[in-house]
Amino acid sequence: QVKLVESGGGSVQAGGSLTLSCSVSGRRYCPGWFRQAPGKEREAVAAASTTSSATYYANSVKGRFTISQDNVNDTLYLQMNNLEPEDTGVYYCAAGGTWASCNWPPRLEYFGYWGSGTQVIVSS
Repeated sequence: QVKLVESGGGSVQAGGSLTLSCSVSGRRYCPGWFRQAPGKEREAVAAASTTSSATYYANSVKGRFTISQDNVNDTLYLQMNNLEPEDTGVYYCAAGGTWASCNWPPRLEYFGYWGSGTQVIVSS
């Protein structure tokens, strides 16, 4: 089975930066980051390939966020720059139990494993 644990959330002012980390263990496929604002549905933010350098970014974060992997230490990262109040929400890392999660744009049902989330608050 796959286990994921997020860390690095916090409160920052608009224009600031924050880096989220996700410790991942177990056999898994293409991972990604999702976020959920209060009263809204969970949405895909970024995703990465297990076997290549290919990445996916939602249009709302493209150019500001960067997803990366440290496979030696089994850690997934999300570097967030120039944060905006609209980026506020609970961020989750996720991974697929099959190659289905490598199909983009990411769909929630492709990801069988989820972390418990970490809160990000961006104030104006």
